[in-house]
Amino acid sequence: MGKVAAQIKVMPQSPEVDLDALQERLEQSLPEGAKINGFERDDVAFGLVALLPTVVVPDEAGGTEAVEEAFTEVEGVESVEVGDVGRL
Repeated sequence: MGKVAAQIKVMPQSPEVDLDALQERLEQSLPEGAKINGFERDDVAFGLVALLPTVVVPDEAGGTEAVEEAFTEVEGVESVEVGDVGRL
């Protein structure tokens, strides 16, 4: 079975959220078998910056769903949206 890489857009609740701390919480929340292969940051508007982790997960039923659910539960996260997805 292969692996899938997905870039996920994580919007913080406000511009005051510490992005470094949020990044650490996202890494700690990952379900078993998933890993983060780097982060990017995207200036959205009015000082709000989105985190764009590239997540690698096993290619099985559900895909990135477990990661999306885990990220949604992290303190300081407003929304989670899957962007680009591809096989490795």
